[in-house]
Amino acid sequence: MTHHVQLISRSTCGSCQRVARQIAPIVAEYGAELEIVELDLNDTPDLAAEFGDRVPVVLVDDEEIACWEIDDEDLIAALS
Repeated sequence: MTHHVQLISRSTCGSCQRVARQIAPIVAEYGAELEIVELDLNDTPDLAAEFGDRVPVVLVDDEEIACWEIDDEDLIAALS
């Protein structure tokens, strides 16, 4: 089964960029798909309402596993 990893992000979020760089090699190593979803109040109001102040948020197969910070081991466990 190929896992789907989403990073809920904002373009002006420095932590989001750091988490993207952190998780990309792990996601690739486990053969998962990485999708970076940029929050925009106009284009994604539902996501902005749900995740707004908590970005970056990492979801694996639509299940939230982390917000603000991610532990590599938690991501690896979710992908294993």
